[in-house]
Amino acid sequence: MKQLKRPVIYAFIDSQNLNLGTSKNLYKNKKLIYQGWKLDFRKFHRYLRGKFKVGKTFLFIGYIEKNQKLYRFLRGCGYTLVFKPTTKDNHGKFKGNVDAELVLHCAAIEFTKYNQAIIVAGDGDYHCLLEYLESQNKLFKLIIPNRYSESRLLSRFQNYKIFLYREKNNLIYTNKNGRRHA
Repeated sequence: MKQLKRPVIYAFIDSQNLNLGTSKNLYKNKKLIYQGWKLDFRKFHRYLRGKFKVGKTFLFIGYIEKNQKLYRFLRGCGYTLVFKPTTKDNHGKFKGNVDAELVLHCAAIEFTKYNQAIIVAGDGDYHCLLEYLESQNKLFKLIIPNRYSESRLLSRFQNYKIFLYREKNNLIYTNKNGRRHA
């Protein structure tokens, strides 16, 4: 009896979108509408592998020299890091928009190596990538950190969406004492 071959699934993660989308408090008319929480990146990697059978997980992140410890930790969790050079804005804050790198890796560099893709971001800048993946029958899931920061441009991808805040209880960071960090 011939065994069916499992599809190769890759995840492409906009780290800034994921981090801010989960951790940032959101307000509307000065009223808190979303309470941010600290995502456990190790649990998130396990979630992607366990729930979706992801074979390779790309994390797109701005490169800052002093963050070597963070990068070692993320690699130790199983992520393949793709760096974007950063610059500083007028206030001295680092900026490193990873959108182009994510699109390039997903639609060109890695395209022939996977059957299905998971995109982790709620950013409308990925609309054209999602359309392309869908037209090639390669879009598997769109994981959006929270429903309040989702771009309206993503509305047509309802059949692919998963809102990560619904998994908060399983993915929230807890310290060694078992205390949750919101």
